[in-house]
Amino acid sequence: MVRKLMNNKLPRYFEEFNNNLWSVEDDRDNMKLYYRVKEILSTRISPFQQVNIIDTYDFGRCLVLDGVMQTTELDGYIYNEMISHIPAITHPNPSKALIIGGGDCGVANELIKYPELLEIDMVEIDEVVVEECVAKLTKISGNAPRDNRVKFHFTDGVKFVKDKKGLYDIAIVDSSDPIGPAEVLFSEEFYVDLKDSLKDEGVMVCQSQSPIFNKDILSRTHHILKRHFPIVKTYKAVVPSYPGGMWSFTLASLVYDPLNANLAKLALNTSYINSGVFQASFSLPNFMCDDLGIL
Repeated sequence: MVRKLMNNKLPRYFEEFNNNLWSVEDDRDNMKLYYRVKEILSTRISPFQQVNIIDTYDFGRCLVLDGVMQTTELDGYIYNEMISHIPAITHPNPSKALIIGGGDCGVANELIKYPELLEIDMVEIDEVVVEECVAKLTKISGNAPRDNRVKFHFTDGVKFVKDKKGLYDIAIVDSSDPIGPAEVLFSEEFYVDLKDSLKDEGVMVCQSQSPIFNKDILSRTHHILKRHFPIVKTYKAVVPSYPGGMWSFTLASLVYDPLNANLAKLALNTSYINSGVFQASFSLPNFMCDDLGIL
């Protein structure tokens, strides 16, 4: 077991007790999540955050940023499929896609399943995240790093979209939690710039946090997008490694309603999403409808 990697001490966000190593996530100062670790595969301090790739007993290899679980081999495909395939088939004929964030390359790896997508711009502020995931999380990054349609841009996504007008058919905001470098990706100004980067029939989607523990973020995201898009739909999935399990996504469209999508276009080589899951994900429990004011 690799334990002492930094100055003969455990890296921050790790603890050892009872001869076991644990990754410790502090969620909102109200809850601690402990993941039993087989091995710390790498620890790198980027200009933005601490980047860890770890191997765990339950979730396999995982990406952890500043102590917060981002994706895992066990369930990462659920999140990646839900945030990518739904916009990809909501738009009837997308040719150019934008990903903001998504440093594990999981979203890009799902989008390349659609041959009609000719260009995929992936904008990730932290190059270290991509380097580590391409090298050590190959089950998630998949073939995306070797697909010529995927173009990597290691820069600030907020700045990137400001001078992009009417370029993209679909845009996906695969951000981490709204703290640190990802905080501005939840702002109204960013969403307006993102809308401007879309073509006249464009579709965007963002992860909008836990509907259990982050009701304020989900509600604010939904209402901001309602001010700027004629069609806004929130949908859900269960991602076991995320606090609360249930996770939300919010899709905003200038023309196309996801409930009218041609489900026959859905890629077949998926592990989670299918036509039934697609449709059911938009059926929200009453508490979410109440929180969003859509009952």
